[in-house]
Amino acid sequence: MSAWIGIDTGGTLTKLAYLDERRELKLTVFPSNEMHLVKEWLENHPQVEEIGLTGGRTEQLLDVLKTMKSIEYIVEFEATLKGVRYLLEKEGHTIDQSIITNIGTGTSIHYMDGNTHARVGGTGVGGGTLIGLSTIMTGISDFDEIKANAFKGKREGIDLLVKDIYQGMDTPIDGNLTASNFGKVGITDQREFEQNNVLATTQGLIGEVISTLSIQLAVQHETEHIVYIGSTLIDNEQLVKVIEHYTILKKHKPIFLEDCGFSGAIGALLNIREHSRK
Repeated sequence: MSAWIGIDTGGTLTKLAYLDERRELKLTVFPSNEMHLVKEWLENHPQVEEIGLTGGRTEQLLDVLKTMKSIEYIVEFEATLKGVRYLLEKEGHTIDQSIITNIGTGTSIHYMDGNTHARVGGTGVGGGTLIGLSTIMTGISDFDEIKANAFKGKREGIDLLVKDIYQGMDTPIDGNLTASNFGKVGITDQREFEQNNVLATTQGLIGEVISTLSIQLAVQHETEHIVYIGSTLIDNEQLVKVIEHYTILKKHKPIFLEDCGFSGAIGALLNIREHSRK
């Protein structure tokens, strides 16, 4: 294992990235409300000498780690974009311009042009919204359980679609588009809804809000590619399908990176490694 490690302290998850003995990239994750687990992991890997650190909970992790290692901080947006560029190249994507949509606890959106980038938007709708709404409506707060159950659910009985409004008439746009998320609930007598359907509909709402905003910013910046990253997408097939479908429908090209939740940690690793070699 290498002497360097990158750590991204997110609102919900803390991600670690490092190189193993064969110089292959390895990734692991801990809950951000259990920072002591990160310290224990580092204590069990004494070969780590230097830490590249980023993320919104950096100060909390520093309080736990104290001065046990040499630590270098990199601004979160810089780390994320450095990691995204690395992953794009690793996975064979050759693009110079794109919107980067980072879906974590909330969502931050950047415009990347070559080696430069700028934050161009964002929304409080993200993984934290998914867990919060799911907990309120179904009592399920475990992220993995939410993802698994949402995949089995259907949205048609809760969302109001364009074709529901026009009822047999020709629709001016695709009749299967959502006219109102959760819109059927207020116009029917039904008051009990199957949990999986509620979870699927919640993910649909979140996916459509995020992709709509991303598409608007892609149009504004005249780029066709949107790179979607963030821990909320990890093993979340239903959310990926919602975002992918809507992005393609609006004539843009979505890219989902394989290690989509670890861009910040990878960027922090690359940064500390580069500086150590100078």
